[in-house]
Amino acid sequence: MKHVLSAICIGIPMGLSAGVATVVDEHILPAHSAFSARTADLVTATQTCDTPAMRVGYHAAFDAWMGLSHIQFGPIETEGLTLAITFWPDPKNQTEKAVSRLIAAQDPAVQDDAEFAEVSVAAQGLMALESMLYGGRDQTAYDCALIHAMAVRLAANAQTLEADWRDGHAAVLKTPGADNPRYQNIAEAQRVIYTALSSGLEFLHDQRLGRPLGTFDRPRPKRAEARRSDRSLRNITLHLTALQDLAVALAGADIPKTKAAFLNAINRAESLDDPALQGVADPAERFRIEVLQQAVAGIQMAISEEIGTGLGVRAGFNSLDGD
Repeated sequence: MKHVLSAICIGIPMGLSAGVATVVDEHILPAHSAFSARTADLVTATQTCDTPAMRVGYHAAFDAWMGLSHIQFGPIETEGLTLAITFWPDPKNQTEKAVSRLIAAQDPAVQDDAEFAEVSVAAQGLMALESMLYGGRDQTAYDCALIHAMAVRLAANAQTLEADWRDGHAAVLKTPGADNPRYQNIAEAQRVIYTALSSGLEFLHDQRLGRPLGTFDRPRPKRAEARRSDRSLRNITLHLTALQDLAVALAGADIPKTKAAFLNAINRAESLDDPALQGVADPAERFRIEVLQQAVAGIQMAISEEIGTGLGVRAGFNSLDGD
């Protein structure tokens, strides 16, 4: 009753105030559980150094990451794990440099997870794994040990996030109040979730689409995320789907404009036959990618009107600022 009264007093509709628990129980916790499970599978796949099996494991882990990469508050912020999971954007090609240094030195840190946790974050996580699995490397014995070390560290980070959410932050987010150290009222809990939704869409628009698009006179196809593993478009589609799930969990069913905007963007993404977004350099194909970017902007407008207005908030601090 305390939380219901708080929601009414600050003018938040009942459906929205109930959304916090739904977001936690039906979106955040299942997504973290899936990521933990898929990264554990990847560790198993890297034990034999069979490239096809490792690539399957890599894609499954990356797919799962797309289900939660927008949750940039709570444990991932406290633990500082975002870059250790996916070091991108990477305008200075630091991943390639860091991985190459480890291989050149035959760094023994690959034999001990605690030591490997101290290597450059650019040599950890999903982008480093892509470099190893799709970078045309020879897969020497050391390469295999390095891939396994990357998988073990990634799985450890995933397990840390899952445990922190399950055993601590889930309850903290669901029970705002005067005694809560993080969220003093329901509005603060709603605001951090809404910001995650808004920031996720901003990242799609400005980074996953904006970086490879560049300008008409100077497209940047090599800046597409995970282009070597042909994941650029796949990441966009999966992330759109995850953000749609978050929006529905937060706001409930009564968001027709938002649902229509997501459907439009997802349909446009699925209609593209350009896995690595290399069509940004072709005028005809580029136009279709620009239309997809405009569709993402349309979602941003819809959620601002239907969800942000209902909460009485705008997007707050973006924890992805500076990427």
